[in-house]
Amino acid sequence: MGKVKIVDTTLRDGHQSLMATRLRTDEMLPIVEKMDKVGFYSMEVWGGATFDSSIRFLNEDPWERLREIRKRVSRTKLQMLLRGQNLLGYRHYADDIVEKFVEESIKNGIDIVRIFDALNDVRNIRKASESTKKYGGHSQLAICYTISPVHTIKYYKNLAKEMENMEADSIAIKDMSGILLPYVAYELVTELKGTVKVPIEIHTHSTAGLAEMTYIKAIEAGADIIDTVISPLAGGTSQPAVESFVRSLEGTGYDLGLDLPLLKEIAEYFKPIRKKYLDEGVLNPQALFTEPSIVEYQLPGGMLSNMLSQLRAQRAEHKYEDVLREIPRVRSDMGYPPLVTPLSQMVGTQSVFNVLSGSRYKMIPKEIKDYVKGLYGKSPVPVSDEVKRNIVGDEVIFTGRPADLMENEYEEIKEEAGNLVKNTEEVLTYAMFPQVAKTYFENRNNPEEILKKEEIKMQTINVIF
Repeated sequence: MGKVKIVDTTLRDGHQSLMATRLRTDEMLPIVEKMDKVGFYSMEVWGGATFDSSIRFLNEDPWERLREIRKRVSRTKLQMLLRGQNLLGYRHYADDIVEKFVEESIKNGIDIVRIFDALNDVRNIRKASESTKKYGGHSQLAICYTISPVHTIKYYKNLAKEMENMEADSIAIKDMSGILLPYVAYELVTELKGTVKVPIEIHTHSTAGLAEMTYIKAIEAGADIIDTVISPLAGGTSQPAVESFVRSLEGTGYDLGLDLPLLKEIAEYFKPIRKKYLDEGVLNPQALFTEPSIVEYQLPGGMLSNMLSQLRAQRAEHKYEDVLREIPRVRSDMGYPPLVTPLSQMVGTQSVFNVLSGSRYKMIPKEIKDYVKGLYGKSPVPVSDEVKRNIVGDEVIFTGRPADLMENEYEEIKEEAGNLVKNTEEVLTYAMFPQVAKTYFENRNNPEEILKKEEIKMQTINVIF
């Protein structure tokens, strides 16, 4: 027993998981000073889909949001989520872009950078981790948790040791779908604590109704840090409520060190905000439901919504169950990748194509071809020769680090952006989302160009981080 540190995810994963990352900066700033006084180890406030959503839907500068939060938070570390070589975008970026993005993130207020790769290929997180440490940040390397014949306790121990050897300052178990079972968590944390010396953090989601039990068992096994969220944005596809944990651990010898009366005040602040987004339809009540079958299919919420949209567009919603059954088959064919962005969308799309075409791998997205060719990194187990032939024929398979195929691109992107951008931060914004950024930069001084509420409601970011 001892002190358990708490990360508050309200201003990143909380609203990302429940309402497509739609909280505005002006809804965050009035409360962050109180949040700073609670006693959290850190506050996750940036990264993930917050960057995309800010410029795509909210007409806000994500860098300015970070700076404004930093101005108001003096006691608590600020944290972000970064997809390794993908940064906050949806492709691999060259090393110079990765380094500059990390440098600017830390310069603008980030203390802890949680870095993951969808394949758990450490080659894809190395540059981001090195850059984080170079510029004085805390490099937290994250293991994407999944269940498969190859994702054993031994697999995760070996991966954690590899991350520690990369000089990770801490290691996170990132359970993006909420499928980590309580007693598995106990065994996993116990084994990791016996393998590495760095702190272990647990991140999960309440989707399957397991999260609270999982956290308790992880804490009993020695987990150092857990991720929670303020109660109005807790539960369902989000994280467990922090207030509940304060209560549940009272008198146990585990010291959370959090100010419960202040947490109550913060919860009262967010209640009308939650109601607003419920009334507008941005927060779908379905996101608050418990769905135990998630453990069986291992599907993050964003993957489900994306898949349903594809089926609806083809008037094939009646094929839903067929696609669900096809997903584990495709995942097996692909070498059991964790179902997290972008692999979740890729596996889901291929499964839809297989079902709708009536023939497996008759229609193949470019992304799946690139994956099989090794351009996303190393799959957990090799893709079989038969599957390779079906998808890419006799093409040569790349076995190196994908980013090694890329030349430095910062100066080229800066030139392409031209007069649209004014500084390094804006070049990086353009690098992440060129088309979206162009529209944002052109309209940033024209408030009347912000999307109408009804239009915003109809759009979602179908990713889970």
